[in-house]
Amino acid sequence: MKLWIVRHAKRVIESGVCYGALDIAADAPHTLQAARALAQALPVKCKVLVSPLQRCMQLAHSLSDLRPNLKTQTDTRLREMDFGKWEGVTWDAIPLAAIQAWTDDFGEHRFGGVESANEVLARVAELWDAARQHPDEPQVWITHAGVARACLLLSKGIRSVDRANQWPRDAPGYGQSWCVDI
Repeated sequence: MKLWIVRHAKRVIESGVCYGALDIAADAPHTLQAARALAQALPVKCKVLVSPLQRCMQLAHSLSDLRPNLKTQTDTRLREMDFGKWEGVTWDAIPLAAIQAWTDDFGEHRFGGVESANEVLARVAELWDAARQHPDEPQVWITHAGVARACLLLSKGIRSVDRANQWPRDAPGYGQSWCVDI
């Protein structure tokens, strides 16, 4: 089965701010540019699932305007990691001890108090496994870098991590996609 993992367009937020589940907008012109490229690349029939965060919904709406045959549905499993009390805080204002606690127990620590890396990986794995049940139905996931990184681990059969250096650095660029066979 083909799966397109699409990252939202450039976000509208100052550089250096911690954000994940923070519901921020994406740059409108970049969103339209990304939607145009995606509209040309996708097959005629495919299922489109979208993170409920507005930066992803913007891309989904632009894509639907260009390709009305593509029906989108939101799926909360595609939202970005929730950094809790650190959402919207500049990285340099987050206490070093908080970052150290996260890296010391990367897989299980809930940075900001809400969600761990392994919890993100588990919710994405649930959707990944559901997609594999329909091998003849290509899917598109309009999502975030963290979810794309979780997919990279899942494609290698990895279902949990212990250390920060196990979490992939690679992700599609803003408005870009990966196409994988699962």
